[in-house]
Order: sequence, then structure tokens, then C-alpha cells
Amino acid sequence: MRKIFSHLVFRMFDNFNLLATLQMLPAIVIGLTVHEFAHAYAAYKCGDYTAKEMGRLSLNPLRHIDPIGFALIVFVGFGWAKPVAFNEYHLKNKDADTIKIAAAGPLSNAVLAIIFSGIFVLIAKNIPETALDAYSFFIGMLYYGIIVNWGLFVFNLIPLPPLDGSHVFLSRCKNHPSYRSLEKWWVVILFATLFIQSQTSLDILPIGPVVRFLSDISLKVFGL
Repeated sequence: MRKIFSHLVFRMFDNFNLLATLQMLPAIVIGLTVHEFAHAYAAYKCGDYTAKEMGRLSLNPLRHIDPIGFALIVFVGFGWAKPVAFNEYHLKNKDADTIKIAAAGPLSNAVLAIIFSGIFVLIAKNIPETALDAYSFFIGMLYYGIIVNWGLFVFNLIPLPPLDGSHVFLSRCKNHPSYRSLEKWWVVILFATLFIQSQTSLDILPIGPVVRFLSDISLKVFGL
């Protein structure tokens, strides 16, 4: 059963087309929405109401989706949502709470990936092989739910500004002269790296292999 499902979903993943795009859209919308909501909720719990007052403490995708960033994720493989603002001076513990707020987004995607994995395995174990074609579109949606959310988890934990990983792992370096001197170049460096990687065979940031590894692990946890 695992071999049959792996063949089906990897075939769809390797042949990007309109059908695959439609299967992937729900995962992207859910992943980005929950990610940004998690940031807003963490900030709220840490004592800052900025995101709440801006309407970001919501699971309405329209509150979080950036049209250009969303389109780039769909067609290029990387992009962004609307960032959640917070006022660090309202936080109970500035340094620790900043890390909590930053980590909340990627961790929410890890939780979603695990949930999608559990549902995927449940389907895999209960749908007869003769019904695979009938359920193939739904199966693909679930699989992209795993891939996209592990992708958001890994990508956002890269320790480069403005990604969440920079706040989680480099929070104590922000006042260092070398860090500050490169501050205006971080976004350029990040997108240049991603563009080069997308156009060549260079694996500068091994996001794909890590995502596949985590996906395999989360499926194995549920017995597939």
C-alpha cells in the first residue's frame, strides 16, 4: 500500500501542472494562514495587542495572504505572506518573547504537517487499491498538505533575516556591528540564493532533502 501511494503522489509532485497547482492551493492557503495567526496569537499571549488590533488574530486567509507573495509560492516555490507586526516594548520578557513569537509560525506548520500525515495514512490504510483513481485528487491535496507545511517549517527556520529563524537563532547577534552592517542586504542575499538554487542544480539550501526526510518520518510515525 505504501509503495502504491508513494508512486501516485511523487508522480504528481514531479510533474507540476494545473492539476498539481489546484491540489497544492489549499495547503498553501492553510499553511500561510495558520503560520501568521500563530505569530499573532503568540504576540497576544506575550502581552502585545498590536496584531490583534490590526485584525491579524484571525483564521481568515484574506487577513494574511499577500497576493504577490502567494503567486510566487505557487509558481516559483518561494514567497511570503503579510508579516505580523508586534511592539517588543509591550512584551513581558523582550528577548524570550521575541523568540517565542518567531518560533510560533514554523511550529504551527510542523503541527499541520503531522496532522495531514495522520489523515493521509488513515486514507492509505482504508481505501482499496481499486478506488485510488477516484480519490487521487483528494490524496494529492493531503500529500501537498504534508509537503507544503514541512516546507514552510524548514524554510522559515533558515537563520537569515527576515525569516523567523533569524529571530530564533540570531536574536543575540542583532546588535553586533557585522550583523547590522549587512542588515539592508539580508533580503537581497536570501532571494538571490533562492533564485540561483531554483535555476541551477546547486543545492545551496538543502530544503528539499530535509522536507522529504521530515515527510517520510511523519508518515512512518503513523505506520505508513
